Amino acid sequence: SQPHYPSHGEPPASSTRSTPNPSTQYPKNLQHQHAYGAVSNTGASVERIERRCLELFGRDYRYSVISNAHGEVCAPYPRHIVLLERDNAAGRDPFESTVQVGKLQDLINRSKMARCRGRFVCPVILYKGKHICRSATLAGWGELYGRTGAVCHWLQWSVFLADLTLPCSVHRNADSQLFDKVRGHDIKLLRYLSVRYICDLMVENKKVKFGLNVTSSEKVDKAQRYADFTLLSIPYPGCEFFKEYKDRDYTAEGLIFNWKQDYVDAPLSIPASVTQSLSIDWSEYQSWDLVQQTQNYLKLLISIINSDDDSGLLVHCISGWDRTPLFISLLRLSLWADGLIHVSLEPSEILYLTVAYDWFLFGHMLADRLNKGEEIFFFCFNFLKHITSEEFSGVKSQRRKSLPPGFTLEEICMLKQRDRGSTTSLSSDFSLGMESSPGAAGSFTYEAVELMPAGAQAQATWLVSASDRESRLEEVRSAFLASYSRTIGLKAVPPSPSGAIGGLLEQFVRGVGLRGSSTL
Repeated sequence: SQPHYPSHGEPPASSTRSTPNPSTQYPKNLQHQHAYGAVSNTGASVERIERRCLELFGRDYRYSVISNAHGEVCAPYPRHIVLLERDNAAGRDPFESTVQVGKLQDLINRSKMARCRGRFVCPVILYKGKHICRSATLAGWGELYGRTGAVCHWLQWSVFLADLTLPCSVHRNADSQLFDKVRGHDIKLLRYLSVRYICDLMVENKKVKFGLNVTSSEKVDKAQRYADFTLLSIPYPGCEFFKEYKDRDYTAEGLIFNWKQDYVDAPLSIPASVTQSLSIDWSEYQSWDLVQQTQNYLKLLISIINSDDDSGLLVHCISGWDRTPLFISLLRLSLWADGLIHVSLEPSEILYLTVAYDWFLFGHMLADRLNKGEEIFFFCFNFLKHITSEEFSGVKSQRRKSLPPGFTLEEICMLKQRDRGSTTSLSSDFSLGMESSPGAAGSFTYEAVELMPAGAQAQATWLVSASDRESRLEEVRSAFLASYSRTIGLKAVPPSPSGAIGGLLEQFVRGVGLRGSSTL
C-alpha cells in the first residue's frame, strides 16, 4: 500500500499542542528495549512524541513523510521519516528542495541494503536548499550476504562442499556484481540528494568481527565507486571512549583518545580544498583532546555546508546511532542558534526536537549506553558550552554575502541611527560613527539590521548576533541539564508530561539504572 504523505507540513489530525496527562502510563516494552525501533516500539507515548516532532518541523517547513509504520523501510528508523521540502521562514528567500518524495522512496527501497543495518542515507536537515544527511556506513560482505539471504548456502553442507570446488575467480565476480548493484543504488540516492561531501567518523577502515568484515566504508571501496564524491575521513572515538569521559567526572578537557590501538587503522584524510578556509593544523589531530577534536570537526562541517556550491553533506559512523547523532544534533543546534534554521522554535522546543528525532527515533541505545557508562548522549548537550563563540557560527560567511553594495560589514555595524522614520536608504538620515561597544565591529546586531536598505534588510533580518547565539545555546544546555538531572540522575521524581523534554527523557530510559552525581 502507498504511504500517506501529509501535505504542507501539517501534523496528523489527532495532533494537539495541549499538555498530555502526567499520569499517562508508559508502554512496558520500552522499559526493556535497548533501542527505539519502529517494529517493537508502539503505543500512545511514542505516538505523542512522533506527533510533537511533526508539529515542530511544521512550524518552519513544508514537509512530506515516508511511512515506516511497521519498519518496512528500516526497523531502527522513525515510523514517520520526514523529508523537509521548503523553508517557509518569513523575512528571507525560501529555500526549497528539488527532491520529490515518491522518487526518493523508490531510491531508498533500492539502496537500503547497501548500508549497515539497512540504515540508508536519510536527509534530516534542510539548510539553504542543501540536504544534510545521516546513515550508517557501507555494509560489508558478511552483512550484505546475510541480509540478502545468499548466506543460506553456507548452512547446507552439500552446497557448501560443492562450493569449495569453484574457482576463486567465480566468487570474486559474484561478489563484485552484488556490490556493483547495491552500492550503485546507494550512489544514485546520494546523487539524487545532491550529496557531494561524505564525512566518515569511523576510526577503522572496516569493522571486523570474528575475522569477518561486517562493514566497509566508501574510503576503502576497492572498485572506487565513490571516487566522484569528496570523501573526508575524520576518525572520532566511538561510544566506548565516553566511559572514560564519565569516569573523569564528565570532564572532556585533557581527555585524549589512544590512537595506537590495534583496530585503529583509518587516518585523518581531508582534501586541502575543503580546509583552506580553516586555520587548523590537521596533522596534530592525534594530540587533540576531546574538546578540541569535537570543536574542529564541527568547524569543518559548518565550513562545508556554507560553501558556495549547492552540494549536500552525509555524516556517518558505523551504525549511525552514536557519533552520527552527536554531530547531527550539534549542527542542528548550532544553525538554530544562529537563526538559520527552525527560526520559530524556542530553546525548549529545539531541544525536544533534536533529542526526540535525532537521537530517540533514530535508534540511539540510551539504556544500554547508560548501563555501560558510555554517556555520549550527555556529552553532546553538555558540550554546547564549548561552541557558543562566533568562530562556530554559520553566519559569518552569510554576513559577508548579505551586505548592501558598497558597504563593508564593519561600516554596517558602526552605523548609528539619527532618524528611525525611514529604512529605505542610507542617505543623509544616517551617519557613520564609531560604536563605543568593543564588539561593535565584530558583531552583527539587530540595530545594524534595522539601519540597512530595505533589500539588504530583507536578506539579513534573520541573522543573530554573537551574544544572542551564546545565550540561546546556554539556555538549551541549561534546560537539558535540568531535565537530565531530574529524569535520569535522580530517583524520586514523579513522571513529567511526555510533551515536555523531561517526559521525553523519562520515556527514553524508563527503568534504566541511574548515573552517579557529578559536577557539570
